[in-house]
Amino acid sequence: MDVKTRIKDQIGSNEVLLYMKGTPDFPQCGFSGQTVAALNAIGKPYSYVNIFEDPEIREGLKEYSNWPTFPQLYVKGELIGGCDIVIDMYQSGELQKLLEESLA
Repeated sequence: MDVKTRIKDQIGSNEVLLYMKGTPDFPQCGFSGQTVAALNAIGKPYSYVNIFEDPEIREGLKEYSNWPTFPQLYVKGELIGGCDIVIDMYQSGELQKLLEESLA
């Protein structure tokens, strides 16, 4: 299976998916840590992929999403954005609303 198909399958199989550096329990960059903190504060379930464990996904996702940095948050198959966008949405209440609607 090629990397693009693997990414599509991962995104399609998870309502909320975070591609991040490290894990939610042990983020390996500050941006991933801030994104996890916002998601955890909302308290809705989410899945994650540690891009350090899969270099093929790490490189392929940049091309797939046309987004060069990590983390990358997907909700219902749609790229929401990286840390700055997620934090802005969290602070405005948009992220909580989006997750509540998506996971209803």
